[in-house]
Amino acid sequence: MIDYEDCYEQLSRQPKLKRWLNDSLIESVKTGLQHHQWKNLPTIDALIDALPTFSWLPTKPDITKLNNAHVSIYPDAKVDHSHPDRQQLYQTLQSLKPWRKGPFNLFGLEIDTEWRSDWKWSRLEDNGVDFSNKTVLDIGCGNGYYLWRMLGAGAKLALGIDPSPRFILQWQIIKHYLAQTQPDLCRAFVLPIGVEALPDALQAFDMTVSMGVFYHRKSPIEHLAQLRSTLRPGGQLILETLVVDGDVNAVLVPQDRYAKMPNVWFLPSTAALELWLHRCRFKDIRLLDLATTTTDEQRKTDWIDSQSLPDFLDPNDSTKTIEGYPAPKRALFTATC
Repeated sequence: MIDYEDCYEQLSRQPKLKRWLNDSLIESVKTGLQHHQWKNLPTIDALIDALPTFSWLPTKPDITKLNNAHVSIYPDAKVDHSHPDRQQLYQTLQSLKPWRKGPFNLFGLEIDTEWRSDWKWSRLEDNGVDFSNKTVLDIGCGNGYYLWRMLGAGAKLALGIDPSPRFILQWQIIKHYLAQTQPDLCRAFVLPIGVEALPDALQAFDMTVSMGVFYHRKSPIEHLAQLRSTLRPGGQLILETLVVDGDVNAVLVPQDRYAKMPNVWFLPSTAALELWLHRCRFKDIRLLDLATTTTDEQRKTDWIDSQSLPDFLDPNDSTKTIEGYPAPKRALFTATC
C-alpha cells in the first residue's frame, strides 16, 4: 500500500489541514486505496522493485527540473537505448499507459504524453498566475504533472486529488526518483480520492485549481460552491473548462456524448460561466485565456493505447466534433473568494 505518512506529516503542520487530516482524510485515503480498479495493477512494492536505480550514474548537484516543459529527473543522462536499466524503465513506464498529462523526462527517456500539458501551464504563466509560497489544491490532478510544475513555480505545498489508481502510480514513480535526488522537493501529493471526499467549509487553501473537471460534474453550480468552500478568505480559484460561443444564456447540454465522452454535462459560454461564478459569490472574476484545442496539443502518441482528439472530430470538418457539436474550446478563468 502507498505510504502517505510524509504527506500527513506536512498537513499536520497547518491547523486547517490538520483538522481535515484528523477528521476524515486518512479514512478516505484508505477507502480509495481499496478501490476495485487497483486489482489489475501492480502493488506499489512490485512497481518500485521494477524500477532501475541508475546508481551507476555520476552524482550531479542539479539533476531535477520542475520548471521546464518536461518535468525532468536527470534529463541529460547518457543512457544508451540498449542499456538494461533504460529498457527496464521503459517497460515499467509503458505498463502504466495511458499517460495523459505531461511531458516527463526520466534519465533521458521522454514520456510523450497525450496532452502537451506544458501549453496549458504556459497560459497560466503568461497571465501572471503566481504560485509562490502558496498552498494549492488541484482537483482531478491526474498523474500530478501540474503539481510538480507548481512546486517549480514556488508553491509551498501542492496537494492533488484523483481517484484513478493508474495516475497515482505514475505520480508515485516521479516521487520515488525525486526522493532519491532532491527529497526537499517532495511536497506534491496525489490522494486517491474524488471531490466528493472533500469536507464542507474546508477553507484551507490559498489556491484551488480545477482544470478539465467542471464539464464532468452533473451540477455545475454545486461544484463551483464546493470549490469556493476549499479556499481560505481571499483565496484564488483557477478554473479551466470547455466552453461554447454565445451570450449569457448559452449553454450546451449534449444529447449523449461530446467528443466521444459520455460524461460531459454542461458547456457554458464564457459569459454564462462568469455569471455562475458571480452567483456563487466569487469576486475579481477574469477570463485569462480562450483557446481552441488543436490536434498538436492533444494527440495520440506511443504512450497511450486509445484514441485522441483527431478521432473525436468530424473527419470532414475539424470545427465540429464527431457528433456535430462545436469542437473543443477551453476557457481559463481566475476568481477570488
